[in-house]
Amino acid sequence: MAKPISIEVWNPSGKYRVVSTKSMPGTRWIRLLTDQDCRVEICTEKKTILSVEDILALIGNRCNGVIGQLTEDWGEVLFSALKRAGGSAFSNMAVGYNNVDVNAANKYGIAVGNTPGVLTETTAELAASLSLAAARRIVEADQFMRAGLYDGWLPHLFVGNLLKGQTVGVIGAGRIGSAYARMMIEGFKMNLIYYDLYQATRLEKFVTAYGQFLKANGEQPVTWKRAASMEDVLREADVISLHPVLDKTTYHLVNKERLAIMKKEAILVNASRGPVIDEAALVEHLKANPMFRVGLDVFEDEPFMKPGLAELKNAVVVPHIASASKWTREGMATLAALNVLGKIKGYPIWGDPNQVEPFLDENSPAPAACPSIVNAKQLGLPSSKL
Repeated sequence: MAKPISIEVWNPSGKYRVVSTKSMPGTRWIRLLTDQDCRVEICTEKKTILSVEDILALIGNRCNGVIGQLTEDWGEVLFSALKRAGGSAFSNMAVGYNNVDVNAANKYGIAVGNTPGVLTETTAELAASLSLAAARRIVEADQFMRAGLYDGWLPHLFVGNLLKGQTVGVIGAGRIGSAYARMMIEGFKMNLIYYDLYQATRLEKFVTAYGQFLKANGEQPVTWKRAASMEDVLREADVISLHPVLDKTTYHLVNKERLAIMKKEAILVNASRGPVIDEAALVEHLKANPMFRVGLDVFEDEPFMKPGLAELKNAVVVPHIASASKWTREGMATLAALNVLGKIKGYPIWGDPNQVEPFLDENSPAPAACPSIVNAKQLGLPSSKL
């Protein structure tokens, strides 16, 4: 017999049973569900990552929907179990869904939700933070101080890179990449070079206007350039931040050969998806080029790092916290809950999953719609007219 899974229950007499595989920030998401006659069961196991067997036990014999996490393996086994239990909805508390077999969900008629629209600025801020921390060697200096090694000012102590007037490179100039670029340009007056399959017109207009503003005030104007290839960005930029989607074409996008064409004192930042960098090749490059620095929020084989990375002083590493601001994480929990609730209630799909402010307004009722269902078309779900 399987070991019972420990849970916390809200609204025990609720008509609809909704399971959350993890406790999530805030309480509004719970209230939104219980106010609509849902019994909410939150897993309180102390395990960081639940196994498929753990989640099967949580689903049980009757379950209308599940809110899960990107660390979980949602495929044939779990979606078939959810279907047998009478379920129709699953939502990741994440914008990405690489952990989800959407084809399996389609097979069993399970709607798959995600939570875009609340991570843009938060993720861009973390990428900017990693850029600055790597440039100015902040983590190294902090460790030096805590170790009691500081015995006086020295001319060469933790000399880093000045950002002002340098070139920031962005690979993938979508919402997050563009937000990061604006922060670096406006904050540090950096010039921009970017590569994207699509022209980032709004970003280009922003840089042009900001450059004109600087010139009108007697300062050096900033410039922008759309690169013809990713290699152009890697060769020319002083700081490069990666913001592509992860698919077969972007796996190991930054490899040994591409690392070799970057400047010796360049800074590489990744707050997108770990496998876009060949991490083993990166470790070797960092060892061979001590003035080259990286800031990483994601890793190729999370939660693990490739051997040698943790020991390198020219690497700033944080544990996948790009979305970890209070407002964003609470918003993600709210959107995930409303995805599941909306499918249970038969609500239509919201027209623009990146315009989710009406769902996040605590002073107004949430719209009667699912904020974001990635397989809505495959399941033939109707769109909202709101």
